[in-house]
Amino acid sequence: MERRVFLYLNGLKIERHIDCPSWQGKFMQVSVETTSGLERRLNISVPASRVNDAVSVKLVEASKTVRLNGFRPGKVPMSVVRQRFGDAVRMDVLNDVMNESFYEAIQQQELKPAGRPEIDPKNIMDSNKDVEFTATFEVFPEVELGDYSKIEVVRRSADVTDADVEKMIGNLRDQRATWDEVERPAATGDKVNLDYKGTKDGEEFAGGSAEGSDLELGSGQMIPGFEDGIVGLSAGDEKTLSLSFPEDYHAEELKGAAVEFAVKVNKVTEKQLAELNDEFYEQFGVKEGGEEAFRAEVKKNMERELANACKSQVKQQVMDGLLAAHDGLLIPAALITQEIDALRQQQVQQFGALAEQLDVKTILPDEMFTEQAERRVRLGLILNALIEKNEIEADADKVRTAIEEIAAGYEDKDMVINHYYSNPQQLQSIEGMVIEDEVVSKILVDSQLTDETSTYDEVVAQSAQAMQ
Repeated sequence: MERRVFLYLNGLKIERHIDCPSWQGKFMQVSVETTSGLERRLNISVPASRVNDAVSVKLVEASKTVRLNGFRPGKVPMSVVRQRFGDAVRMDVLNDVMNESFYEAIQQQELKPAGRPEIDPKNIMDSNKDVEFTATFEVFPEVELGDYSKIEVVRRSADVTDADVEKMIGNLRDQRATWDEVERPAATGDKVNLDYKGTKDGEEFAGGSAEGSDLELGSGQMIPGFEDGIVGLSAGDEKTLSLSFPEDYHAEELKGAAVEFAVKVNKVTEKQLAELNDEFYEQFGVKEGGEEAFRAEVKKNMERELANACKSQVKQQVMDGLLAAHDGLLIPAALITQEIDALRQQQVQQFGALAEQLDVKTILPDEMFTEQAERRVRLGLILNALIEKNEIEADADKVRTAIEEIAAGYEDKDMVINHYYSNPQQLQSIEGMVIEDEVVSKILVDSQLTDETSTYDEVVAQSAQAMQ
């Protein structure tokens, strides 16, 4: 017999299969208590005969293979087998019986555990008494779906203009720019290599000196006035800058402090944007068609990014609204702990092989992930309730479209598509995304939806800010 429990967490459908025992346990006695919130305690009593019968069966099986000095294989008397192995066999049987009876009990009581139970056994070694134990655990909450008519959503739309494309191409050229040395005074936008020494009241201060340091003028890397003071200097020039640190500077001893920097310029270089040529186009996957094809590819990618940004913003507002509408929903601590562990593991993967040498729980304590974990678990429970109530399933055609949209950003699109369909976990993730999109569409029907025209830069900037 099998019981299935479903949970949706951030696009991932978690299906738990709980194997229930074939025995019916009709003589088992069960009572349930609500200890606090979502915590339940099952008091379970299993007839001694069930345990004793199972112990006898296992001892008989063991007697056929056990080897003891003075006895031929398979000829050890049952009394000796029971004396030597009875307690160990009983413990094995008890573990099985308590596990089976627990899952039988939660089926009878129609409970959905949200984590492993804490088992407290009693009378377990006395063969003349029924086996009694308590199982304490949390259950999934009953989610009472709220009113979505108060959720406010602004749905932005925009077009990718020729000016947007030109600006993007300029950014791409800037990212691949080179720096050429020039024999002229430095100007804003140039990069200078310089030596400097900072002093306060005639004494050097920590972090105020460097040699051979590169600085792009106008980048705002240094305190106010420093970069402006370099403008107009040529290679070989020296100058003393009299400046003051900002009042809100992070180092307490330098807040608002008057200082001097003795500066020597070693080299001035000028930025040269990457040329628009076939070599440049090929870096972005455009091997034929020249500048026209390149611009078309840039625009297509921008339109894809814009569509994703608009969709993401709507989804974010809907999810925030759902959370606000279910603010009082209790969430199992066990699920939060699991989610914290999952989030921590994602961070640990960034350390690579170094992770094995680190105490990750000290470096990445639970507190770093608690808020995010609580949000993800709460949202997963709400989405799960919505999906079950509305019987929403992942449409195969929409799953295919979603995968093709992801593959569109890669050179070998077929390889990416095949990867998703050959990897069950990856495919399940996409199915979860499609289902979440269906939920969002349903919520939008009842929400306070406002359409607003925007620009490419505004939409993308808002999405980037939301991700920080």
